[in-house]
Amino acid sequence: MIVSAALVAMAAVATAVVVAAALAGQQDDGRPAVDAADAPVTSTEPITAYLPIVRGGSSGWWQPPPGTSWQWQLTDLPVDQSFDVDVYDIDLFDNDASTVAALHAQGRIVLCYISVGSWEDWRPDADQFPPEVLGNDYEGWPGEKWLDIRRIDLLAPIMRARLDLCRDKDFDGVEPDNVDGYTNDTGFPLTYQDQLAYNVWLAGEAHARGLSIGLKNDEAQAADLVSHFDWAMTEDCFADAWCEEMSPFTDAGKAVFAAEYTDQLTTNQFLDQVCPQAEALSLDVILKDRDLDAWRLACP
Repeated sequence: MIVSAALVAMAAVATAVVVAAALAGQQDDGRPAVDAADAPVTSTEPITAYLPIVRGGSSGWWQPPPGTSWQWQLTDLPVDQSFDVDVYDIDLFDNDASTVAALHAQGRIVLCYISVGSWEDWRPDADQFPPEVLGNDYEGWPGEKWLDIRRIDLLAPIMRARLDLCRDKDFDGVEPDNVDGYTNDTGFPLTYQDQLAYNVWLAGEAHARGLSIGLKNDEAQAADLVSHFDWAMTEDCFADAWCEEMSPFTDAGKAVFAAEYTDQLTTNQFLDQVCPQAEALSLDVILKDRDLDAWRLACP
């Protein structure tokens, strides 16, 4: 697979402009600029050091429209491949290329799940994260800590290697988790601009490898990031009443995959209340158990 020169150039230019603007405190939409005193200590490398490294890909990437069916399974492996859906979202590290190939043989699109905003102590590359990028414990998730996403200079080699693995296993795209750290108690003074810069950088890196990428949660940045991401994903947006904030994606003809959970909604609530709302909003919603095993319930 080869990325066209035009697409690579577009991704590099877009990434350079937005990342440079964010780190410099420049903003076009009227939001406050980042104060120089709040800026993170970063490498003295030029910003081009963080642009996507192109090692393959295709001349385009998957961009699903609303109405795309999906399944999400991260636990209770092996993956149950019996669901008649368009998309499977599965863990990058816990599944090998043969699983991806088997799903492809059934005509499925396959996404790799990775956390890009937190450190997980059970991952095979956990020892590659420098101590200075590890922040507060991620509440509710033992063995997980928030990352200092301002330090693209330190995180880039790790995240690039993960995206390389996603591509090399022949996944079609990536589900990047925890891309809204600036709204959480991470232990770092992360700003809106810091998160914007990191998320745009991630999108450029995925596209440079021919990978589709979705914006997960991070609803406050949906309007700013819809042009960089190919689809979106939500958790609990119906239970917490914020689904309409993802309208920039559906308005652009891009799918929004919504997951609701059985610890918040009964099956009757899901079918009788959520499904009609999801249809009205053009969201592709499923009900899942919080541990994300194979069980799923979709709207009729």
